[in-house]
Amino acid sequence: MIPQEVIIFSAGLLPSFIWLLFYLRKDSHPEPNYLILKVFIFGVLSGFLAIFLEKGFQKGENFLGMNNLLLITFLVSGVIEEGVKFLAVKIGLYKTSEPDEPIDWILFMIISALGFAALENVLVLSNQEAITSLGALEFMLFRFVSATFLHALCSGMIGYFWILSRCKNKKAYLWLGFFLIAGLHGFYNWSIMGVEGINKFLLPIVIIMTLSLLLSLEIKHLKKLKSVCEINNPLMKASH
Repeated sequence: MIPQEVIIFSAGLLPSFIWLLFYLRKDSHPEPNYLILKVFIFGVLSGFLAIFLEKGFQKGENFLGMNNLLLITFLVSGVIEEGVKFLAVKIGLYKTSEPDEPIDWILFMIISALGFAALENVLVLSNQEAITSLGALEFMLFRFVSATFLHALCSGMIGYFWILSRCKNKKAYLWLGFFLIAGLHGFYNWSIMGVEGINKFLLPIVIIMTLSLLLSLEIKHLKKLKSVCEINNPLMKASH
């Protein structure tokens, strides 16, 4: 019989590893394995930071008597979680020559997000009673197409706004993108917790499908650019 700890750990990592392999294949000039692992681990560690910050927020929430679920999910699920994943990339890439291609900003953000999601999956599974191998795989299959995918999509989108801000030398693009995506992340969680009926399922599906389509188009666009500077070239923009 497989020990429950092994089941939890393996099933928790599986969704992140599958998406990691999927997105890394989109890079025609792969990044060093040690750097990928480093950013992934920093993504895992960012999850612990998020837990600490969220617990602090919950204490403040109780003190202030906040009861607006939409605002809470925006601040917790959106700002805190997307913020720590972004911070993980900043620290993980400190004093390196990477990213060196436009698409790398998206990929490193996705790598961090998948590390974060791996920890989240393991913790969620740990709270399940008497989990079996089949039950763990079924549960993780659901999270593979929902929570884990959402983390990758949201952070990838922030990566796109990040490269825009660097190319155009305007931090406003990053801040705008960050809060827009943080808002969508929070809205996704709110739709799961605060909505009843068919919309409880439709809204999350629409959000994930929309983000997936946008991120796919952005990756295709950036893959055609040979350097960061090209994104500023009006002729290049017109051709895409």
